[in-house]
Amino acid sequence: MTFEELNLTKPLLNALQDSGYTTPTTIQHKVFSVMMSGKDVCGIAQTGTGKTIAYLLPTLRQLEYSKDRLPQLLILVPTRELVVQVVEEVRKLATYLTLEVVGVYGGGNIKVQMAELHQGADVVVATPGRLYDLALNGSLKTKAIKKLVIDEVDEMLNLGFRTQLKNILDLLPQKRQNLLFSATLSQDVENLMQEYFNSPVRVEAAPAGTPLDNIEQYAYEVPNFYTKVNLLDLLLEEHEEMNKVLIFVATKKLADQLYNQLEVGYLNKIGVMHSNKEQNHRFNTIRQFHDGTFRLLIATDIIARGLDIAEVSHVFNFDIPESPENYIHRIGRTGRADRKGVAISFITEKEKEFQEEIEALMEFKIPMVPLPENLKISEILTPDEEPKIYMKDVLFKAPKREDVGPAFHEKIPKNQKVNIRRDHAKEKMQKYGRPIKRSGKK
Repeated sequence: MTFEELNLTKPLLNALQDSGYTTPTTIQHKVFSVMMSGKDVCGIAQTGTGKTIAYLLPTLRQLEYSKDRLPQLLILVPTRELVVQVVEEVRKLATYLTLEVVGVYGGGNIKVQMAELHQGADVVVATPGRLYDLALNGSLKTKAIKKLVIDEVDEMLNLGFRTQLKNILDLLPQKRQNLLFSATLSQDVENLMQEYFNSPVRVEAAPAGTPLDNIEQYAYEVPNFYTKVNLLDLLLEEHEEMNKVLIFVATKKLADQLYNQLEVGYLNKIGVMHSNKEQNHRFNTIRQFHDGTFRLLIATDIIARGLDIAEVSHVFNFDIPESPENYIHRIGRTGRADRKGVAISFITEKEKEFQEEIEALMEFKIPMVPLPENLKISEILTPDEEPKIYMKDVLFKAPKREDVGPAFHEKIPKNQKVNIRRDHAKEKMQKYGRPIKRSGKK
């Protein structure tokens, strides 16, 4: 099938041709007719299968001209980087259309975004938190929205956007088409659809755990962090074809540690990106990796979802993710658009249980390869890797309540003070056996 066979307008076909798209992917041709029918849709497809184009083509095809320029299509995504990417895709497809698209996200200047919305927009792409703020202050008019797209909804819920998402859904017109796209279908996503969607049609391009056929996967068993660094450095030195490499780590702290280890050897050729980095740094890092300035990009899972970085030659799992679905999203950054890709994992003893969960999800055994003979095995451990010494807490047995005496005791007689009137004559009689009287002074 080609795009010519779909019910697309000439401006959209020309824009696709300009971008070099000729054949729709599985999700793109499967979901097109269902979305065009006006039914609610739940699209399940792996990362890298063209979900963005899949929902943009039919929604832009049905977009109507409006002189008021109120938003008709609302697209919600989990991260600011994904907002920028989707806005770019809309602009490419709208090259021969007269429509305005505005992207809004947290971290950007809200006054600038308010001004852009005030000027008019047909399509709004947004992160949930910022969109809700703009809707509450009146900058975003929701009355004309006919279609809602929620992209990467499972990640959105994982990032804690559940409340904002439900608040936004309550603000939108009741008569609308809901379109949900995700790589995995969790119970939370099912609950969301049950509450807000109208009998959605499920369109599945491939099971979420299916490994992509055009990605070669293999792994090394590595003892510790510094040996992983040595192995990564060795592989990059020996393989020139590793020219655009994404390196995934488990935490922001590890991302910075690895960057510090590699920075000198790959000066001006390496970037690091995670959620603690400021907005401009994140955008510039993505741009420099995209245009080939950076050979290496170290990242946490924040960019494993949705970002379309072209021609990534290799993906390294420097750490194995605890969530098996995240492994699928990570390796999906390579081998895109029918290109071949390679995913290499470094696995420690502690990470083997995560490996087993990933293999169970994929129903595929990741091939293990031996370490290179010239690899330097480090015996130095990071503070996080050093064995923890736990002191045994000795608990003293508390005495039983019945064995415990009263908190206050009776005083001995001589210390007891009694407020009574004393009979001194009687006391003298008892002491001396005779009355004692004072004689007057002579």
